[in-house]
Amino acid sequence: MANPESTYFNRDLSWIEFNARVLEEGLRQELPPLERLKFLSIVASNFDEFFMVRIAALKRADRAGAASDPSGLKPLEQLKAASHRIRQIVRQQYGCLMNELLPMLAKEGLELVRPGSYTPRQHRYLENLFTTEIFPVLTPLRVDEDAQFPSSGNLRMNAAFLIEPNDTDACGPIAKDLAADCGSKRLAVVQIPPNLDRIVWLPHEESGKTCFTLLDDVVRTWGFSLFPGWTIKEATLFKVTRDADFSVDEERDEDFVEAMEEVLVGRELSHPVRLTISTDSPLLEREISKRLGLQPNDVYAMPGPIDLRSLMDLSQAKGFDHLREKPWKNWWPANLPEDETLWDRIKAQDILLHLPYESFEPVIRFLSDAAKDPQVLAIKATLYRTSGDSPIINALELAARNGKQVTVLVELKARFDEGRNIAWAAQLEQAGAIVVYGIARLKVHAKACIVIRREAEGVKRYVHLSTGNYNDKTARLYGDLGIITANDEIAYETNIFFNIVTGYSAVQNMRKLVLAPTELKHRIIALIDRETKRSSQEYPGSIIAKMNSLADIDVIDALYRASKAGVKIRMNIRGICMLVPGVTGMSENIQVVSIIDRYLEHARIFRFSNGGAEEIYLSSADWMPRNLERRIELMFPILSEELKKRVGDILDTWFRDDSRARTLGSDGVWTLAHAPEGEEPFRAQERLYEAVREEVEAARHAPKQEFIVRRRPPNAKE
Repeated sequence: MANPESTYFNRDLSWIEFNARVLEEGLRQELPPLERLKFLSIVASNFDEFFMVRIAALKRADRAGAASDPSGLKPLEQLKAASHRIRQIVRQQYGCLMNELLPMLAKEGLELVRPGSYTPRQHRYLENLFTTEIFPVLTPLRVDEDAQFPSSGNLRMNAAFLIEPNDTDACGPIAKDLAADCGSKRLAVVQIPPNLDRIVWLPHEESGKTCFTLLDDVVRTWGFSLFPGWTIKEATLFKVTRDADFSVDEERDEDFVEAMEEVLVGRELSHPVRLTISTDSPLLEREISKRLGLQPNDVYAMPGPIDLRSLMDLSQAKGFDHLREKPWKNWWPANLPEDETLWDRIKAQDILLHLPYESFEPVIRFLSDAAKDPQVLAIKATLYRTSGDSPIINALELAARNGKQVTVLVELKARFDEGRNIAWAAQLEQAGAIVVYGIARLKVHAKACIVIRREAEGVKRYVHLSTGNYNDKTARLYGDLGIITANDEIAYETNIFFNIVTGYSAVQNMRKLVLAPTELKHRIIALIDRETKRSSQEYPGSIIAKMNSLADIDVIDALYRASKAGVKIRMNIRGICMLVPGVTGMSENIQVVSIIDRYLEHARIFRFSNGGAEEIYLSSADWMPRNLERRIELMFPILSEELKKRVGDILDTWFRDDSRARTLGSDGVWTLAHAPEGEEPFRAQERLYEAVREEVEAARHAPKQEFIVRRRPPNAKE
């Protein structure tokens, strides 16, 4: 993953290895087949984004003659290494899909039927479906030799047809005119409408199986009806991935939303970086790649369905629960009674929410109660990514319509969620909310919300801070931590934070909250260096950190210094890790593990022993240059000793995993952990789920405290 002489792994090759680890979960024989299919779909989706952003950026860097990266690799070397490794992963991915999962699913009664295998009944059904519902929305486009290749969109499915006239004389002057290169053959392209369901369910057969086919296969099979008077000689399916790594014009303050919309349009028409195509027509593969200006290294021929993202929908197919893992419930927190007023409970103690083991509902209720409460004066929130039908947006909209002062910072530059966020911003503005469209040249990635409430003793502020987004859908799938608190100092500084990001307030020093890009990187390095200075042979320092990615060279160098000073460092890193662990004289005291399991590990947690006065922080930021230098991020402390212990226990649980954990070696190889012989494997996510379930069950069965109330004064004579 790096030049052997380098002290850092390559960022992008490290990220590719993360996807190799995701794929390994899909290769697990012991997992139910629909769970395995889900992991294969995730890899496909991840690679789509990787090509749109990172490969596109590397191609530009190569054209510009950029220097080597910290790992010592030049852009062209990175591109070649990335292509080689991705092709290895894709071969494994399709080998598993075609040779294991699809036959296994068919055996279990869920069968993908490809062209050439349709039964007579299925054929009649699909022919009618094509004629009545699909044919009317298709638009065949001729591709002339010297003309620009027609727009194929970005990540859109397309069918390509090599056709020739049946009888040039009979077809008239137009066909004669078209019959040119490739002898008399011509190329036509049909974009498959993205608003039609890609999975087409077929009528039940006597076999009792639930069968389905793919929309693109239907278009390819009946595509001949689009070209009367012509014969289809060859057909294939393809998808073009385009450069999405370009920015909005930050100078356009007055029409920033319009500028952002132009970026979305631009993605559909930008420079191609990859062609994904079926393997059934080498001639069309060469022709399309030539027309798109792509090199052979940019072409990925797939020996099966060429877009696996939509197969994720199969993981939720009804009637096949036995092909999935037993669902884990998202529990309402045991220490937060559902029938109590939230405000009183939050004033009494800080609330820690551990998603998705605990439910996101308290956050939704936090905002929905505030929207209805006549004593609430104002609500302020940041929104980076939200769901399609968001209860968070609904609560904020209701609050605005109820006369609360609602201020929402909507980050329009949240990549691939820009369109949705533009729509939410418009909806909130129409309801009367104050909407701030991010900050020039910075992304607002912090997750914060504050409710201001008038109470008998005066105005009180309630705060929610989190490592994850205000997204009720991902909150059921992503592992995150957050707090709800009425701590006066944190509430005051959260108010300052909102003044900074919504107005003209100068960046102020804060004692509890740490803000990027002004202070966070400096503070993290200072905390690491403090541990280094206090470490001794008798009392070695300790750092435990959990994050998605580690790629900031200055932070990595600080960790190397700490390791040399004897600080014991344990890191749980889900994705990118540029730090090289286990090197004598540099990083022998650093251990790096990664856990890939049913939930996406998303929390950022940092624990410093601090000579016995332990400090624990949560953050929205990974230790990457983009987070520390180019985004608005927050790091916040856990102040309650009870919650410190709970977060510490959660951290320790991840490092006990010998079921889904992999350890990173100094050679860049991730090694799957194994339980000691004769012992049951320890699965961290399963243990965390069981711990929450046990706590909730214990709270439910705890005896209720009852008080005997005197209903009349005692008799003095008795």
